[in-house]
Formats: sequence, structure tokens, C-alpha cells
Amino acid sequence: MPLVDMKDLLDHARGNGYAVAAFGLGSLELLEAIMSTSERSRSPVILSLTESHFERYDFELAMAATERAARRADVPVAIHLDHGASFSSAVRAISLGCNGVMVDASRENFPTNVALTHRVVEMAHACGVTVEGELGYVAGEGGDARPGDVVYTPVEEARVYAERTQVDCLAVSVGALQGALRGRPRLDYERLKRIHEAVDIPLVIHGASGLSDEQIRRLVAYGVAKINHYTALSDVAARAIRANAKAGGGGYLDLHLGVREAVSAEVERCQRVCGATGRAAEVLARCRPWRPAKRVLLYNVEGGQDAEVEAIMARGREALSKIPGVRRVVTGWAVTQTPRYRYCWLVEFAHEKAAANYRDHPDQLAFASCLPRPIAPERISIDFAQVG
Repeated sequence: MPLVDMKDLLDHARGNGYAVAAFGLGSLELLEAIMSTSERSRSPVILSLTESHFERYDFELAMAATERAARRADVPVAIHLDHGASFSSAVRAISLGCNGVMVDASRENFPTNVALTHRVVEMAHACGVTVEGELGYVAGEGGDARPGDVVYTPVEEARVYAERTQVDCLAVSVGALQGALRGRPRLDYERLKRIHEAVDIPLVIHGASGLSDEQIRRLVAYGVAKINHYTALSDVAARAIRANAKAGGGGYLDLHLGVREAVSAEVERCQRVCGATGRAAEVLARCRPWRPAKRVLLYNVEGGQDAEVEAIMARGREALSKIPGVRRVVTGWAVTQTPRYRYCWLVEFAHEKAAANYRDHPDQLAFASCLPRPIAPERISIDFAQVG
């Protein structure tokens, strides 16, 4: 179960002079290529899902495949929501299995960015989840990128932002561009150096496409511990598809021949340049495993009818599943004729911390005091962390 704490992963990278590549997922082919390459190169990896892409695939279905791929891997993996659109986006991403989230308020004014990001931090940290903030504007998200569109990250604002929001890592704008490039990126290394000195957390670069190997190495030298990659993967996949079409490729599957291999080569290059190749064993030894938790509640009801109990269960499923960090609420009753306890609940949490947060959450306390306890005094419950 090599899903690891994302903060631990980034802290290790920062402390040991390398960066973890965060690869955007656009399809199952990209996911398979990223994971198989990471395992061959023994590299830690971050699987990144960007909200602006959700109109092209079902986020919930994609998360199921992503989490499964991460859990069966033997290299360290984190799963990250990139460029989330709202607070509710972060809550949903955590409930679906992300252990890192970013809500992008970089286009807002400074006070609004700080306020929204801090709210996300308070919620996510209560669930054990790592939070990335962004200050400054990296041009090209969702379109073509021009160097003149960059809004650079102010050094002093970066220091204040990190202090007030308590983010775990900070995406900065120092000249890198996202999307299809129009012009060559020119990086402001002096600005990055000063931000690195002012902010004592890992730094993040969005828009690695178009950067040279030497540029990436210099970014890492100034505290960058996470580098996002998507456009380059998309481009090599598209070239493979176009080549198949030009050669008279037949159906859908034939057009996609060679896509995994092309993406794999680019993933291997990115991880090597970032300095992550061969780091898997030491990362696994230093990073905490990401451990979900569950609560089992067994109880009997005095004087209640099944219809009444089912109505309570329905209300509980609706109310409790909205608490941040709750992944699923399952209710039911025993199938045997003479059980010790007849009714049961299973609540699944994103992380051990989410289970602790749930116990003290106002919505849970309100539901527990107003509904089940008066009619179900006989009960037993246990919270347990998932292992193995």
C-alpha cells in the first residue's frame, strides 16, 4: 500500500535536492504509462487530476482507477487535485481519494486568495490532506501561453501568504508557462532564490513544458520540490495518434497504438531530469503511509420499527456523508435470525485524522444526539486504521 503522505514526500524531495514529477492524467493510457514507468525507474510520483479536464472524463470513475493503480504500485505515490475551482471541489476530491488538493485562487486579489486558501487548509489538514497554494499567475492554463501574460510572484507577498494560509507547498510564478507555448520561457532565478529564502516550504512549478533540462535542474536547486507535467505528455500522445492516422490506422484502438510507449519515454525523461529516478526505496523508508480509517457501529433499538430505523439511516447517510473526509456511509442490518446486534453502520474515512475530525464535527454530534442515541442506548463502536 505505497500511497504515502504527500507532505512527507515533498519535504523529502526538498531536503534531498530533487523534485517529484506530478503528471496530469488525461486518459487510462496516460495513467498506465506513468505508473509502469515510475516502477521501472523506481521513482516516486504524483498523479494529478485537473478540474478543467473533468468535462472530458468522469472524475469519480477516473479517481477509482487512479487510486487502484496507486495502491497496487510498489513505488511511493500521492494523488492530487490540481487547479480545483472551489472549496467544495476540494471536499469532493478528498472524499474520492485525493491526499493532496489545490484550489486555485491565484487570479483573485491577495486577501481573497489568502482567505479561500486558508479555509481549504483548515478543512484539509483536519483530514490529514496536504494543501498546495498558488500566488502569482502562470499563463496558459486552459489555452495558449505567452511570456508576456505571466504575473510574477512577489517575494514579500509569498512570505506573508505562506504564514497566513499555512499551506504545505507553494506554486510560484517565475516565468514558466502552461499549455501550448508562444515564445520561449525566461525564468527569473533571482526571484525564485529570494522566495526560497523567504518561504520555508517546498515550492512548486506549473508548466514544465518547454523548459530545458538545465532550467529544471536550476529550479530544483532553489527549493522546487514538485514540477507539474501535462502538455508534453499530451503532445507525444497526440503525435503517435496522428502518425497512426496518417499511416491509415483503422479503428479507435489501432489509432492509439504506441501511445503508452511514447508517453512512457517522456515520463522517464522528466523523472530523470528532476532527480527522482532511483529514489523509491528511501522515500518509502522516510514517508508515512497514507492510512484510511473506518468506523463500525453496531446497535440495537428499543421500541423502534424497521421503517423508523431505515428513515434514521437514510438521514444519517445524507448528513454524515457531507462531512469533509468522509468517503462513504453504509448502513444495514444483520441477516442472521438471532444476532447480538441487529443494526450496523460502516463509515469510511480518507485518513486517520479524518476519523478524529468526524468524532468532533458539529454535524456528527448533532445527528448522534438528536436521532440514534435516544432509541439505541445499547451499542458498540470502534474506529480502526486500514493496514495491509
